[in-house]
Amino acid sequence: MMRRILFLMAGAFLLTACITKKNHPNISEGKLYSSNPVLEGWYADPEGIIYEDQYWIYPTFSDLYEKQVFFDAFSSPDLVNWTKHEQIIDTSEVKWAHMAMWAPGVLEKDGKYYFFFSANDIQKESETGGIGVAVADQPQGPYRDLLGKPLINKIVNGSQPIDQFVYRENDSTYYMFYGGWRHCNVVLLNNDFTGLRPFPDGEIYKEVTPESYTEGPFMFKKNGKYYFMWSEGGWGNPGYRVAYAIADSPLGPFERIGTILEQNPEVGTSAGHHSIFHNPRSDDWYIIYHRRPINDRHRDHRATCIDKMEFDKNGLIKPVKITFEGVRANRLR
Repeated sequence: MMRRILFLMAGAFLLTACITKKNHPNISEGKLYSSNPVLEGWYADPEGIIYEDQYWIYPTFSDLYEKQVFFDAFSSPDLVNWTKHEQIIDTSEVKWAHMAMWAPGVLEKDGKYYFFFSANDIQKESETGGIGVAVADQPQGPYRDLLGKPLINKIVNGSQPIDQFVYRENDSTYYMFYGGWRHCNVVLLNNDFTGLRPFPDGEIYKEVTPESYTEGPFMFKKNGKYYFMWSEGGWGNPGYRVAYAIADSPLGPFERIGTILEQNPEVGTSAGHHSIFHNPRSDDWYIIYHRRPINDRHRDHRATCIDKMEFDKNGLIKPVKITFEGVRANRLR
């Protein structure tokens, strides 16, 4: 009798599992939520992008500047299960870089994959470093240095050349926002990404710094409006956070609306330097960012996390709740 009961219980369990799997087709390997941190190891400044039916994250390896001499990448079909692609580019390929390889910015164009990055943490123009660009035939690389030198090696408008983000307006207009030291510039890239081209008024560099800006610019477009986002505060401080503005033009003006991502001392601190995923199939939006574990003040202990991002009826971004749970599995197809 006991064996029969155990058999029936096992059958019921399997039936329940099958029903759950059927009702939730995005469940992968039995794991429904991503959990945070979403990547194993110390990674910061995550750049998220969708290439075909895969989510990709390109982060900074978070360690001493002298050890930041390579980049890894991560891909996932569902935001839950991630595959690591090791050392997609390093200083053996980028001859002019020797440390502080930071904050990728990525995009695809004409079947090629472009990888923008900053290196060397230059403090003055007499030093070699700044923003570089690499190219590959596939998202996971290997990437090769496109120019053999920095794309931007100048300190313009008081802006350190780091933290670049490339916004594609159309197939012939690519804006690159960048900058640290509390100043943000925007430039126009030429169509092969080998240099800059002037704006219609003849300017090469335009400063678009919003109130309280520190670094980490990011832009997306929704319902005809340009959402410009940035990080505020010191990256080593618990109060590091993300704020945003909405404008009618990719050049602004960007009037600060408010903070949408910040610490929760019960979950994590120093929540900032982010990017965005938008799944067009489900119309779900996600924010990818780094934060520090509770009570961990180590400078380089930064972990990459993903949480849901939502909008109110007026198109304003609701404050993001940072979680340990992460986000529900969501495939792109």
